[in-house]
Amino acid sequence: MSTEQDAIVPRPKAVVETDEAVREFLSFSISTECYALPLSCVREIVRVPAVTEVPRSPEAVLGIISVRGTVTTVIDLRLKLRIDPPPLGPKSRILIVDGGGEVMGLLVDAVLQVHRLPEQDVELASVLGGSAPPYLVGIGRPGSGAQRAGGRPASTVESSEMLLLLDPIALLKT
Repeated sequence: MSTEQDAIVPRPKAVVETDEAVREFLSFSISTECYALPLSCVREIVRVPAVTEVPRSPEAVLGIISVRGTVTTVIDLRLKLRIDPPPLGPKSRILIVDGGGEVMGLLVDAVLQVHRLPEQDVELASVLGGSAPPYLVGIGRPGSGAQRAGGRPASTVESSEMLLLLDPIALLKT
């Protein structure tokens, strides 16, 4: 026979910790800065193939490539963010990104890792004031406050590192 007390079962602590809202981001480097895009918008990561230039295209557009039979525009993210471009390196990659109704390729210096950031580790761009560009949605601080079970940090990145979180749709429109 069951009593009212038997019907109330406390939830295990581990389940409570995983219910926290966590957002996943793919981090990459451009020059000395670390940036990140929502993992949900990144379709794939490809090595840099031969790029076909497009005459009279905007400066940031490197050209086009074929990705699985689909013509894809490639944007040099360094030029888009007004950072001097160095020559391509062995770690350079193209992120194939869903930018709202269009799939684009973004050339980056290196792909780093996937970060799982709890809401408290993400600060909105409004903390930067009115001068933040529209494609910057916030700052991520991996490992700043989130802890996994056992007390290990949620990220292997030093807590002092910051990720500049980008909005792919706003980035591709500017």
